[in-house]
Amino acid sequence: MKKVAIILSGCGVFDGAEIHESVLTMLHLEMAGASYQCFAPNIDQHHVVNHLNSEEMNQTRNVLVEAARIARGEIHDLDTLNANDFDALAIPGGFGVAKNLSDFAFKGGESTILAALKTTCAAFNQQKKPIAYVCIAPALVGHIHNKGIKATIGNDADTAAAMSALGAEHVNCHVDDIVVDEAQKVISTPAYMLAQSISEASTGIQKAMNKLIELA
Repeated sequence: MKKVAIILSGCGVFDGAEIHESVLTMLHLEMAGASYQCFAPNIDQHHVVNHLNSEEMNQTRNVLVEAARIARGEIHDLDTLNANDFDALAIPGGFGVAKNLSDFAFKGGESTILAALKTTCAAFNQQKKPIAYVCIAPALVGHIHNKGIKATIGNDADTAAAMSALGAEHVNCHVDDIVVDEAQKVISTPAYMLAQSISEASTGIQKAMNKLIELA
């Protein structure tokens, strides 16, 4: 049985990990015959958003504590993730990727990413273990992989331009499909960058997780 590490960025589309994408990632990994373990950084969120009205709240929340809601408490600190213990890595989307795991939401092509995330992804990459990036997460591949890495966030021109500025080659992709960089073993799918429903997001994520296990 292949073992997959999943990195979450909080809980909730506007300030953390996208919940549907996270759950679908777990579901499709399990349906593909793999096991998974969730991780998240033990840091404060950039901010907290009221998901009822999209307004910022005067609160402080911890990414690991919030992500534990999705993982039903079965989650570890990202600092303890060792690539040697897993066959592959998956990173669901949500604004937490662009606000907590990086500052891509604010700086785009001038952004930086969390050191622990970069170190972890680089370790999987160096061991030639595949990584699946979902939704907005592929925007970070230029920070991690060799120049010219192929990936998709769907077809949003501004996000694609920022990815290109970071050294990635953006490939337009339909909601139900995936882009695979065979050389670097990187898989990406647009999910809720394009999806209008949970079933639409599910189709692409299922393809991505099946490919992840195949490459592992």
